[in-house]
Parts: sequence; C-alpha cells; structure tokens
Amino acid sequence: MSEPSAPQGDFLPKLLTVLREGYGLADLRADAMAGLTVAIVALPLSMAIAIASGLGPERGLFTSIVGGFLISALGGSRYQIGGPAGAFIVGVSTCVAQIGVSGLMVATLLSGVLLIAAGALRLGHYVRFLPYPVTVGFSAGIAVIIFVSQIKDVLGLSPSAEPAEVVPKLQALWQARDSLSPVALGVALGTIVLLQAIKRWRPQWPNLLIVTCAMTIAVWALGVPVHLVGDRFGSLPHFLPMPQMPDLSPGSLWQALPFALQFTLLGAITGLLSAQVADGISGNRHRPSIELFAEGAANIAVSFIGGIYATGAVARTVTNHAAGSRGPVSGMLHAVYVLGFLVILAPLIAFVPMAVFAGILCVVAWNMAARAQFVMLLRASRSDGLILLTTFGLVVFRDLTEGIIMGFALAGVVFLHRMSKAVAVETDLGTDPDRVVVHLTGPWFFGAAAQTGALLDQLAERPKHFVLDMKDLDYLDSSGARALELLAKRISRQGGRMVLSGVKPDQRIVLETAGLTAAKVDFIPDLATLDRV
Repeated sequence: MSEPSAPQGDFLPKLLTVLREGYGLADLRADAMAGLTVAIVALPLSMAIAIASGLGPERGLFTSIVGGFLISALGGSRYQIGGPAGAFIVGVSTCVAQIGVSGLMVATLLSGVLLIAAGALRLGHYVRFLPYPVTVGFSAGIAVIIFVSQIKDVLGLSPSAEPAEVVPKLQALWQARDSLSPVALGVALGTIVLLQAIKRWRPQWPNLLIVTCAMTIAVWALGVPVHLVGDRFGSLPHFLPMPQMPDLSPGSLWQALPFALQFTLLGAITGLLSAQVADGISGNRHRPSIELFAEGAANIAVSFIGGIYATGAVARTVTNHAAGSRGPVSGMLHAVYVLGFLVILAPLIAFVPMAVFAGILCVVAWNMAARAQFVMLLRASRSDGLILLTTFGLVVFRDLTEGIIMGFALAGVVFLHRMSKAVAVETDLGTDPDRVVVHLTGPWFFGAAAQTGALLDQLAERPKHFVLDMKDLDYLDSSGARALELLAKRISRQGGRMVLSGVKPDQRIVLETAGLTAAKVDFIPDLATLDRV
C-alpha cells in the first residue's frame, strides 16, 4: 500500500500507522517469521562488524538488540531494520584506537543527540540531494578499507603493529608475510566460496548462519589450528549489560565531538538511504524526520549498554521485506530473537574461527563496492568521474567525512558550472539602430551573470534603448539582479535606458531590492507594448 507522507505526519512512527490500519494475528505470524529470518542474517553479521571495528562480537549483538528494537519501534520506515552497519567499521575502529571504548560511547551518545536535533529541524529531507557519484564513491571507498582490514585474519598474519591508515597497514602486513597461515587462508576462502555457492544455488537459505556453523564445526572436528573468537575476546556474556552512563566530562565531550559529527553525517546518509531502498521495493514512503529521531534515540540507548553505532542496514532491510514483513513489528521481533540467540548461544560463539568472520566481511565489502555503478559513472561523463574518484580517493587515503564533504562541494561546483551554461542569450537587432532586444532564457544567477556578463556589456555599448525580454527566465537571484543593476547604470551614463519586458512578480521583487526600480528602468508587460516606451 502506498502512503503519502503528509508534513503533519512527519513525526508519526510507522508502527502507529500500521496498528491504526488494523493489525491482526495473521500479520503477527508473518512478522514473526520475517523477524526470525532477519535475526538469522543479523547474528553473524553483527558480530563480524563488531570484530572488524576492533571490539568484541557481543557489542554488535547489543546494538542489534537495543538499537534494532528502537529504530523499528520509533522509526518512520515500515520495513527498516536497524543495527551495526559495515559503513561504520572505519569510523568506529578509528574512534576506538584514538579515544578508546569509553570515548566511542560518548561519541555515540552525542551523535544520537545531534540526530534528534536534525530530525526536529526536518533536515532528513535534504539527504535526497546527495549526488549519486558521492554515494557510490564513499561506498566503494569503505568497501576497500573493510577488505584491507580483513587481510590479517584472512591470511592469518601476525604483524607487530597494524596502523589504521590503508597504505601503512598494507606495508605492515607485507612485512609480516612470513607469518602467513595456509590453514587460515583455506578457512577464509572456504567461507567465501560456500557463501557465494549457497547464494547462487539456494538463495532463500540463510547462507551467513549456515556457513558460520558449518565452518566452525569443520574446524572443531578436524582440529584445525586457527585463531578462534575466544582466543582474542574470551567468553561472551549471556545477557545485556546493566546500563552505564558514559563519561560526559568536558574533556571527553571535546575529544568525542569530531567523531560524533562524522557518525551523525554518515548515520543520516546510510539510514535514510536504506529507508529509500525500502521505499523503492515496497511502494511506501518513509518519514525522514521521525526516522532520524529514532536513530538518535537508538544510539543514545546503545551508548548506555556498550554497543557500537546503530543505523539502518540495507541488506537486512531488503531481507525483511522479502521475508513477508507487514511492518515494524518484524524489526522489533528480530531484536528479541537476537537476544534469545545471545542467551542460548553465547558459549558457542567463542569457537567460531576468526577467519570465518574475515571471509564474511570480504563478501560484505565485495557487495558494498558498487562495481557496476562505479564503472558506469566513470563512463558517464568527466565531471561525474571526477566527483566519484575524488570522493573515493579521499575516503580511502584521507578521511571518510572529508571525502563526503569534498565530493559534495565538487558536485556543487560542477552543477553551478553546468547551470551557468544553461542560460541562453539571443539578440534581435531589428531595423532600429538605437534599439537592441535581448532574450534571456534559463536561470540567471551569479554563475550565469559572470558567464554572459561580458556579452551583455558589449551589446549595451551603443543603443539608447536596451531591451531585456525576461518572460522565459526561470530563475533570478540577487547576484544576477545586481549585475543587471550595474548594466543599467552603465547604459544610463551613455544616455540610454534599460527596458525590462515580461518580468515575473517574484523576480521584480528581487530586481527592486537590488535597486532596479521604475525610476531607473522601464518595466513593460511584453514586447508588444515596446513601442509605447
């Protein structure tokens, strides 16, 4: 069912909408099965993302339980599933390395507050303006970083140190090449091959859970010497921890602020893009303001129980819809199922080989890379390729936030350049040597004024009457109006007069604000009345 998103309902959770439509036992059964399907997918993936972020696997489960429940219960998307996302591996691991786990909790809480504020200000509506080359560029860049971060466990290497930056990390791994473990490599490759085989031949099966269990049992039965989750993280807790207030001292807040800003930007983008994907496959429309509020509330709660960052997860959201979800209840039940898995399976998770999770994340990185879209944008145009490669390069070799901001800024410059060329100037000299009629078409803003200002100056050198036909002018800003005001002064000094024809009411206000009043120029309704001037 398609739902129009009325402004007055922008802060109404989709859960209430679904309940008002009438929610029966059949809907609950469908959501129970969909929630179980998503939980089976989320269980290994949440742990793998947490491990890749430099944290224990239980923190990924905490995030799926608490963050996933709240994003579904409070959010503005019918099918959104919340939890840890691969896009945050880079930022979370960097945050932990620089200011520790306690700092990560502060950054997560601060980001939650900022997301709530963004929702209250209805800023979620502007995410749709993020240029596609920027989206593809940062997704591909994150995929490269995730893959590089898993090389150590895929190859079973033991480097003396592992820097966070891509190039130094690769150098450190190369120096540790003598510690390569063929067994670990075999387990990782077996994981990748099995995941892809099941996805191809039995796409309806939960390949992540099946492969995790199968490879763990095989390693245990054969006595294969590989590093296990328990070797690095010890035993896992059987339940959620007691809530604990993050350190909100001024020093901690100041240290965490840059990471909070990065998390907020990326969280809003990934969460709302995931909701848009759900809209595309379902025909529904999400409510971005309450979705940001839900994500903010979820991350505040996650920061109290030691989880990692929670946001909308595309793969789990698509799985939720495909499994027959009727609404947010399936997302809430998915969180309950993951909690049940934590209570029952916590002792067994310690026996999962690290190489298995590394193989899973290599597949995640491969799926994130948007390879077809990357190549398509490189072929589309030079400008799109430039934006794409700039974003991609900065994300991989510099910083995620810097890549997004610079990519967006470059896209803006390219857009302004294109729009400045969209204005058309047509000259009609006629038979009267003292009159020139110029037809302006398109947007007349600061870029267009700079682009064509010299031409207008040249045309305005001689005639006593310089006529601008503006009936086909789509847009006029204050800079464009200022350029016309300066042109009118020049014509007046030469003894001439500017005539403006077909000016729209809103554009006349802009012109008069810039000083082009009836005392300085003549306004006529159309060119048919020109001879009356």
